Amino acid sequence: MFNLKRRIHDTASGTPTFIAPSARIVGAIAGQGTYVCCGTIEGDCDIDGSLTLAQGGKWKGTMKANHIIVGGIVEGNVVARERIEIAATARVAGSLTGKSIAVAEGAIIDGEINVTSGDAPVKFQEKRQT
Repeated sequence: MFNLKRRIHDTASGTPTFIAPSARIVGAIAGQGTYVCCGTIEGDCDIDGSLTLAQGGKWKGTMKANHIIVGGIVEGNVVARERIEIAATARVAGSLTGKSIAVAEGAIIDGEINVTSGDAPVKFQEKRQT
């Protein structure tokens, strides 16, 4: 299971909305707060808060949120108003757009990386243990 105690989640407050591994959602998702998806989503989202797609999770559509962590598989664009973190287990077929983007060694991205702050994307090695 993807370690949910990432840098973005270390600062998140409140109870997250959790989408279980067995869940499959088709349609648009919108809301505020912290969302953690371990299941399958087919549709777009616009979250005023943070969104995590955990390892084993699948997303087909556009992910849009303030902060986004990807540990699963995405077929679509990932758009963050602030920061994107791509874990080593992530597979993204689509573009990444955000003010700050960090990509772990081992992640696969088949698409453009657009850093809107003008800074270069950051590579990192995952040092946290599950």
